[in-house]
Amino acid sequence: MESSFHGAIAFALMAGMLVIGSLLRKYIPLLRNSLVPASIVGGMLGFGLLSLDLIPGFGAADFTTLTFHFFTLSFMSLCLTGSSKNKSLSGGSIVRGGLWLTLIWTISLGIQGVLGYGVIVAYDQLTGSDISAFLGAIITHGFTQGPGQALTFGTIWEKEYGIVNAAQVGMIYASLGFLVAFLVGVPWAKRVIRKGQNLNRESSIDGYFLSGFYSPDDRPKTGRMVTHSANMDSLAYHLGLLAIAYVLTHVWLLSVRDLVAGFSPWGLNLGVLFSHNMFFIHGLGVCVLMRLVIDKAGLSRYVDDDTLKRITGSSVDFMVVGTLMSIQFAVLYALLTPILLVTLAVTLTTLAGCWWLGRLSGKLGHERALTSFGCCCGSTGTGLLLLRMLDADFSTSVAKELAFFNLAIVLVNMHLLFIFAPIAPSLSPGAYLLAFGGTALVALALVPLLMGKLKPGAPLNNIKETVK
Repeated sequence: MESSFHGAIAFALMAGMLVIGSLLRKYIPLLRNSLVPASIVGGMLGFGLLSLDLIPGFGAADFTTLTFHFFTLSFMSLCLTGSSKNKSLSGGSIVRGGLWLTLIWTISLGIQGVLGYGVIVAYDQLTGSDISAFLGAIITHGFTQGPGQALTFGTIWEKEYGIVNAAQVGMIYASLGFLVAFLVGVPWAKRVIRKGQNLNRESSIDGYFLSGFYSPDDRPKTGRMVTHSANMDSLAYHLGLLAIAYVLTHVWLLSVRDLVAGFSPWGLNLGVLFSHNMFFIHGLGVCVLMRLVIDKAGLSRYVDDDTLKRITGSSVDFMVVGTLMSIQFAVLYALLTPILLVTLAVTLTTLAGCWWLGRLSGKLGHERALTSFGCCCGSTGTGLLLLRMLDADFSTSVAKELAFFNLAIVLVNMHLLFIFAPIAPSLSPGAYLLAFGGTALVALALVPLLMGKLKPGAPLNNIKETVK
């Protein structure tokens, strides 16, 4: 039985790092005032211990698989969660704000890929090295998409196209993205609050926000029991729903895999698109269909959305700590200079783009700019955390705009996420730059149209008034 404990202990180490990280955040003033989440504190601690070989029998590779599955669970549980009951989600202002967030994210996705690719090409020419340009391009999947997609696409690029260390470098970028989001985003948010530029003037960074813990009297209630405890625990029931979706996705991929083997329409390798490396994409579809059936059958009363949200949040925490613990120090050290150059170039460009485009979006410009920066450097969760600093109780419409945004970015960027990203190394440099750079340019060209409130013939708003 001893051999069966290795994976379980790896999970226990991740959970332990989260607890230690939360306590360090609470009791160390520097961490508390910097508002760094426990997952990053614990993940950095775990990375340090593994790099110094202070956790015998474990290495970075032991946490890679767990990170992939927690990423997949976070998105599948999110898609299994019901839509908001607030009908204003279909209102014009929510949609318009969501479109601003979507355009900013789409522009960032394309520009980051092109910029990362270009920086490595320039680095190779200046130094005479022979680093694959895709070790720079993958930053867009680590920054704008997050560790799960960086690991997914990096693994495909390694196994199918021979891009050495693509998954590891993608995970490093994702980790740096989380750090950048908070190192830049937190001071930015504090400056906006200090100048009173946020719309929700009641928003403040209180003691609970700083320490990361609630007092016994002020703990919020979230989640309701669906099943009677004499039957089964409600949490186990909801995990069971996700398990069904997991199994259905697995069976679907096994069934389709043989059908598409060797079939490459228009040069697209469908074997890659229907592999288990793309499990999360197919899992999203399965969960959307499951939720549709649950709602149409009138069974939504047997699903508690708050419980599913807690599963999503917990999965994100484990994903972040696992991402940092999955970094191999040797890879980071060997490629440190080009990785830092790519990260610096992408960070400055993303910061400038989010600030400029967010400010153009109207009176919630500061909120949208900061939220977009978090989403473009980490994940939607990172964006929400930064938004919470400016809008503590989410009284503005930006949080609702993010609900529209999460669906819109998939639809708008389907050609990149589902087709070009998995097979990127098989594309010529021109085709890759055209796919990603062209998408960013098209999205950028739509900005004046959005400023004109989506009416092609309408005059543009006065930019000075919009930015004010």
